[in-house]
Amino acid sequence: MIAGVTVEIGSEAVVVVAAQRFRVLSSAVHLGGFAEARAILNVHVAKDAPCADPSGTIDAFARRAAVPGPWVGLLTGAATEHAVIVTEATEGCAAMAVVTVGLSHPVAAGHSPIARDAGSTINLIVVVDADAEPAALVNAAMTATEVKGLALRDGGILTVDGLLASGTSTDAVAIAATGRGASVRYGGPASPLGWAVARAVRGALDRGIREWQERSR
Repeated sequence: MIAGVTVEIGSEAVVVVAAQRFRVLSSAVHLGGFAEARAILNVHVAKDAPCADPSGTIDAFARRAAVPGPWVGLLTGAATEHAVIVTEATEGCAAMAVVTVGLSHPVAAGHSPIARDAGSTINLIVVVDADAEPAALVNAAMTATEVKGLALRDGGILTVDGLLASGTSTDAVAIAATGRGASVRYGGPASPLGWAVARAVRGALDRGIREWQERSR
């Protein structure tokens, strides 16, 4: 784990909380883009939920659970109680991946049609114990996404058309930095920060994909 960061996993949500505010880059439905936040939430919703008010759904859970704000919020149809946590570190950079995996709607980006419905998702929350510059967070998000595609390929995940899947129809990613230590400019896979992110995400996804396949047999 990373000092000053707690993770709670349950059937309602995954909750990642920092003692001090994170700097976050995310594709989240609530407070997405660049933001500062005390918490990142990955809230479970039913696969057939209309999600007409995603921010309201996330806010309602956060207030009920007394999560310190502000918070970045993701939604998922995947079983949050099966979230996987993996931490890796190298050369003074540490990364923790907290991943939920649902593969009911795999897609091949660039081939699959526009999705008219949603299902379970792959949501990636990555915390880096570093003072990562904005560009490094973008770079780290790219690294995590590249790893996701490779993990799905190696797991043999196919679309309904038999193509190798690159993700699901509603995936999300959040990269959060603690702001501690020296400034970090790069987050690609050849950099120390990117290496730690890639290793943590790959470890979490390999286990998450395998366990989802076992549960779905």
